[in-house]
Order: sequence, then structure tokens, then C-alpha cells
Amino acid sequence: MMPGMNPKQMKSMMKQMGMQMVEIDATEVVIKCADKEIVISNPQVSKVKAMGNETFQIVGEVSERSPEAEKFTDEDIKMVAEQGEVSEDDARTALEETDGDIAEAIMKVKE
Repeated sequence: MMPGMNPKQMKSMMKQMGMQMVEIDATEVVIKCADKEIVISNPQVSKVKAMGNETFQIVGEVSERSPEAEKFTDEDIKMVAEQGEVSEDDARTALEETDGDIAEAIMKVKE
């Protein structure tokens, strides 16, 4: 939106130009890149349709995380280590090789 402009006037102007704007009720927006994920928490998301194209505007609290960060937790590592009777380093390696699949990692370390 433009600062100082009445939102109702803005919607009216957009409608006259053939543009539609819709607010999207989102709780989190994740942009996945090759080496990281950009996470936008508490977002305000607007979708604008104009001339056959859809554009999204996102405003919120931005942070970054590694894609591997979500695959498994410290608890997962401990569980694989205990169940497979191996060190936590070996358990972590097995989880990394199985993309965080706990059952597969346990079977892998027991081989």
C-alpha cells in the first residue's frame, strides 16, 4: 500500500485498473534456496492479480535456517544411538545418510 493513502481508495483504484488484491491468512512463509531456507514468521501476505500475473507481497520477521536443521533433532540422535547401541556420532551419520528417517537409521547402524 502507499503511505498516506486511504485503503478503500486504493482498492477502488486497483479495481479500476483491473487489479485484484487478496489478503492471505498465513502463519509462516518458507523460501527454499539451494543452500538455505528463508523463513518469514508472523507474515502479512497479499496476493495481487494484474494483467494475467499473480504477485505476492510478504512482510514479516525474517530469519534463515539450514535445510538440514529440520531433518532430525538431538532426541532423534539419542534414540538411534540407544536403539542401535552406537555412538551419537555414528547415529548422526546414519540419520544424515537416511534423510532423518529414524527407523531406517536404526536398521542401518545395526547392520
